[in-house]
Amino acid sequence: MPVTAVLNRPFGDGVRPGQAPAPPPTDREATLLGTPMPVDRMRALLVTVVLALAAGLVRLQNLGFPTDRGAPVFDEKHYVPQAWQMLRNGGYEDNAGYELVVHPPLGKQLIALGEWAFGYNGWGWRFSAAIAGVLIVVLVVRIARRLTRSTLLGAIAGVLAICDGVLHIQSRMGMLDIFLTLFVLAAFGCLLMDREQVRQRLAAGVRFGWVDDSPYGPRLGFRWWRFAAGVLLGLATGVKWSGVYYVVAFGLLCVAFDVAARRAAGVRRPWVGMLRRDLAPAVWGIGVVAVLAYLSTWWAWFASETATDRHYVEIENVPAGPFGFVPAALRSLVAYTVNVLEFHESLATPKNDPHPWESKPWTWPMGLRPMLYYHEQGAAAAGCGESSCVRATMLIGTPALWWLALPMLAWGAWRAVFRTDWRYAAVLAGYLAGLLPWFVNLDRQMYFFYATPIAPFLVLGLTLALGHVLGRRHHGRERRGTGLLAVALYVGLVVANFVWLWPILNGDSITQDRWQAELWLPSWR
Repeated sequence: MPVTAVLNRPFGDGVRPGQAPAPPPTDREATLLGTPMPVDRMRALLVTVVLALAAGLVRLQNLGFPTDRGAPVFDEKHYVPQAWQMLRNGGYEDNAGYELVVHPPLGKQLIALGEWAFGYNGWGWRFSAAIAGVLIVVLVVRIARRLTRSTLLGAIAGVLAICDGVLHIQSRMGMLDIFLTLFVLAAFGCLLMDREQVRQRLAAGVRFGWVDDSPYGPRLGFRWWRFAAGVLLGLATGVKWSGVYYVVAFGLLCVAFDVAARRAAGVRRPWVGMLRRDLAPAVWGIGVVAVLAYLSTWWAWFASETATDRHYVEIENVPAGPFGFVPAALRSLVAYTVNVLEFHESLATPKNDPHPWESKPWTWPMGLRPMLYYHEQGAAAAGCGESSCVRATMLIGTPALWWLALPMLAWGAWRAVFRTDWRYAAVLAGYLAGLLPWFVNLDRQMYFFYATPIAPFLVLGLTLALGHVLGRRHHGRERRGTGLLAVALYVGLVVANFVWLWPILNGDSITQDRWQAELWLPSWR
């Protein structure tokens, strides 16, 4: 078989009709290629489409509610009018008196697309977020299937993602975090594809004998999936600067994948090989590309003359110093960014007047301090069949999912360290990149919606664990049946939990007694 046939052979697809069977893989090739993907591609596609439609139905129903008498609610009040201003201006903000332009533009530009399509109303400013939420479910299904090599487990992951309260609410709000989550998860999926492509190329080197031509292993050519991951991470940072955490985490993850792949291929000096062959391309493919993609999200700002702080260095007479060779527009963007980051760093809650829904990152894994986005009672909340009704929208992670976060982290760490299970290591990298950086400055204001990007990684980690409960086909019919029953009961519990929370995830009119019954913990009040 020619080398190009090995390089281009779809990973795990098996032999197509009319194609000559490939020679059996050697042990090193088998280690590199791992478990093949299941061959039920059409079934997997059908499952993905069905779950995408279900997610769309759940996310889009009654999307225009709630509003504050036609105005945005909670932090929508910041981003929705800014997005509308962008729509009017052609992509940038110019209201210098507003002084709350505290995030990069991409997320607000995406909100503006929905406003362009549906107008300045609840549907308009939430439509893009809802589509992002549906795409996240699709990505979770496909990524889980690739991690587990099981269409069933991919479907289970999709159901869990649909039924997570955090992903549900953030998909129905004109805020930025759902877009950050979408780009981060897509970048994670691209890194998984890059890992498989690298191993296919090294397997070709093993088969045809050129993997041992150098003690450092072969050069691996241009890696389009890694390039795509860099672009997506730059776009994530163009939504919120916390995307930088994922640039670092996924960059390190990519390097770890490369070392492991070279070692599995039998490269004599895998670490040195990674440093000589992979490190510089990784810095370029993830780091530099991410920076360029991030800068591209400011296209409208660069093209304007009146955007906020567009001519900051000229107006404030900021000395160029040793950076005089840098264009003034770029120096203005840096100064603008520094000013905003200083604002974020100094945003602390007064001790004598704390924000009622502030939370710290150690409460996020289990969702111990949710957020009340909307609350009405009395005549405005009528419809429950009693004289005193409540309508509320609360950001709550479905407890059947989020209350297992700590066991999932512990199990994942054990599998990653003592069983060298790269799948758990990858998922933990994505989860912890969304959690640990927030411990650096605990004095600043923080809220539970900052944890939105960790939600899909929680689902993926739990799905991997459910794969162990389910067992493999060779474990026997009785073991497999017991595992399937346990998994089905758990998924049913998650769905039931989501259905129970539905009224306060969607602002339905409920009685005072039902409202109190929804608040399971004192910290939820």
